[in-house]
Amino acid sequence: MKLHDLHPAPGSRKPSRRVGRGHGSGRGKTAGRGTKGQKSRAGGNLPAWFEGGQTPLHIRTPKLHGFKNRFRVAYAPLNLAKIADVEKGTLVTPDVLAHDGLISDTKAPVKILGVGEAPKGITVHAHAFSKSALDKLAAAGSTVQLLSWPDNAPIDERPARPEGKRSARRQAGIDRAARVDAGGDAAPPPDAPTKKQKAAAAAAAAEAEAEAGASGTEASSVADTADATADIDASATDSDDSDSESENP
Repeated sequence: MKLHDLHPAPGSRKPSRRVGRGHGSGRGKTAGRGTKGQKSRAGGNLPAWFEGGQTPLHIRTPKLHGFKNRFRVAYAPLNLAKIADVEKGTLVTPDVLAHDGLISDTKAPVKILGVGEAPKGITVHAHAFSKSALDKLAAAGSTVQLLSWPDNAPIDERPARPEGKRSARRQAGIDRAARVDAGGDAAPPPDAPTKKQKAAAAAAAAEAEAEAGASGTEASSVADTADATADIDASATDSDDSDSESENP
């Protein structure tokens, strides 16, 4: 085989259709574009999603904003008003509530809400309690017991929620503010004095120097006066001594 013997496979290279080459070709005159209109002109091609100017599909389709929490727990709610007439000493469990028809969804965990008066002296087992329900039941002398889901096993304490990044940053800011208030290592440097404060400090220093100089001058003048007085007294004493010696040879 030689180089000039190489040919593409039959049907792999189909020649392009030639338009505008007379009526006999079937694509003459208007070259398959029809008569007039935007699409018959040069450069008149439109995108596949263009709908002639009406609101396109991607605009008139409603958008789903937000998100759906995959970890959300849907509870079967029950207000305290529905069990307000329960006798003292009764044990209320999800099975009892489902048997009495007080909850509609028996496959969902039960949450006790605080609407209505709380029954007195009963024990309530549920998977969750609102804060107001807990306060009312405690005030009425009733006890509560948390249950796990879906095995309905008793829980001694409410599990602590994991601390997220936002709450951790908030707590770190609170701690730093406390350290700053206490004057710790995170305290900001003192503010630099302003021009007015510098001028006032310079004036106060100059006034203090002037007062110190005036007091020093007064002290020196008093000392000089004292020295002069002492000299005068000494000279007067010497003259008196000389006069007494001359009178008594």
